[in-house]
Amino acid sequence: MNKTIATLAIVFSLAIPQHCLARDTLYDIALDEALNSLEARTAIDSSIQLYFGDRPHSKVLRDFGEFSTNKKTNAFGKSDVTACRWVFLSAIISLQQRVIREGGNAVINIKSNYRGRETVSDSTIKCGAGAIMAGVALKGTVVTLKDE
Repeated sequence: MNKTIATLAIVFSLAIPQHCLARDTLYDIALDEALNSLEARTAIDSSIQLYFGDRPHSKVLRDFGEFSTNKKTNAFGKSDVTACRWVFLSAIISLQQRVIREGGNAVINIKSNYRGRETVSDSTIKCGAGAIMAGVALKGTVVTLKDE
């Protein structure tokens, strides 16, 4: 019985410091920098148009609906900005894969949806970064736009 209590005491004492060290720092990641990085230029499908916030776009010919993505990445040993940019690309790729599945050619009205809080911006995306994880949640409407 004493060994069980001692073991539980050790387990709980090890768990407390990790909980105290947990953090969730919210960042605004600049879209221009993230989209123009070397990684983005090689990972993002340039044939699928992306419209963030309220940016104008051509006429919508078909609306497939609004879709969400919530991506996480390992942030251990990376700067918060590096981890956020990486997970942002993962979220964009996920939205682009949805466009392909639905048969559209664009995602419009892309907005942050971090922890269920929608943020509309045409210049930044929200990213949460902690000691070991970073995450980006996006919502966007998959559509077919008229060619201009």
